[in-house]
Amino acid sequence: QVQLLESGGGLVQTGGSLRLSCAASGSIRNLGNMAWYRQAPGKQRDLVATITRDGRTTYADSGKGRFTISRDNAKNMVTLQMNSLNPEDTAVYYCYARRLFPPQDYWGQGTQVTVSS
Repeated sequence: QVQLLESGGGLVQTGGSLRLSCAASGSIRNLGNMAWYRQAPGKQRDLVATITRDGRTTYADSGKGRFTISRDNAKNMVTLQMNSLNPEDTAVYYCYARRLFPPQDYWGQGTQVTVSS
């Protein structure tokens, strides 16, 4: 089993920044891709950004140029730096990890991000 614990959410004004962190623990030897997703009220869960084990990143259009995902394999952590936040970024943000062997997807419990106008 892999446990993912997010932190860093909160309330911020438009234009502000937040840094989300996700700490992985448990059976983490074979973790592959990690990612951040978000889910706004009444909407589906959407991908925000992904990062491979060797640091390659991809971003959804909504976060390009504003969000940065990073990963520290030694500390088993992934972070999401979010800048220039706007109310449309309000959502619960979830950490995701893919274990390679045996294959299994894991999710954190989520952290609330609220951006006020």
